[in-house]
Amino acid sequence: MRVTKYLLTALTVILLASCSNCSEKKDNVSEQPYVSTAPTFNVDSAFAYVKAQCAFGPRVMNSAAHDSCGDYIVSQFKKYGGEVYEQFADLKLYDGTPIKNRNIIASFNKDAQRRIIICSHWDSRPWADHDPDEANHHTPIDGANDGASGVGVMLELARIFSQNPPPVGVDLICFDAEDAGTPEWDKSGNDSESTWCLGSQYWAGKHHVEGYVADYAILLDMVGGPNSVFYKEGYSIRMAPSVTDRVWAAGQRLGYGKYFVSEQGGYITDDHLQLNQCGIPCADVIASDTEEGGFCKTWHTKADNINNIDKNTLKAVGQTITEVIFTE
Repeated sequence: MRVTKYLLTALTVILLASCSNCSEKKDNVSEQPYVSTAPTFNVDSAFAYVKAQCAFGPRVMNSAAHDSCGDYIVSQFKKYGGEVYEQFADLKLYDGTPIKNRNIIASFNKDAQRRIIICSHWDSRPWADHDPDEANHHTPIDGANDGASGVGVMLELARIFSQNPPPVGVDLICFDAEDAGTPEWDKSGNDSESTWCLGSQYWAGKHHVEGYVADYAILLDMVGGPNSVFYKEGYSIRMAPSVTDRVWAAGQRLGYGKYFVSEQGGYITDDHLQLNQCGIPCADVIASDTEEGGFCKTWHTKADNINNIDKNTLKAVGQTITEVIFTE
């Protein structure tokens, strides 16, 4: 019995020493950082596209600035080899005012069977109805972050595609009249959610190509502001959970975890609802403010201009979306 006890004790010591050595070996082995094979998203180029849009002036419906900026977006997509479709439609604002809606779609790798959508709205808010100065509440805004930033990302993606064809078909869609919903100062009672996202409502009812289908979509909204954080939007989790997880996982994998936080945000009326409702799962990448919560401080104010675009935010989102596309 003594011999057996001795042998068991000796065996225990050997095993413990062995396990200790294993632990030390594991501690000494550092985890290799992730190396992406996706093309580099050039944030300076994307910033230049945001600035170019703002240079036309507020892109409000029925304005010369709106028409000129639309022509610019079309020319850039064509320059980079996109097949461009335009949807013109006569629509009405919340108060019955007729507007000329213009959705702009650029298709890349157009013969591919599998397709995904990256989208944003390109119009700007006609009224700075959230500005701290009430005198500005009837004044249009530049919409540098709220509109132009998402389009800036898509124009840079188009440039990337011209040099690096995407592995799947990609349709870049610029929806119009997203930000023409009932202003806060209007007391008519016509504050229905249906007064927003008019361009995507039109597209959902009449796609740019008959019989069009896509595997999924990603909506970009306010993706260039300072102090930005992206929570998983409520409807996106409910209607497009796998798409949402894919985007956030890509952002975190690239080291942008402080931007792409795996926590649920609020439920937001946005263009992604129209895509989800017509059968295309769509995740909304939309910013909250890290300091105050809610939307970015410049939201629907005169301060939403090029001086308040943060290249770090723009890079985090742009590179993440590039990663999603090129890891298909």
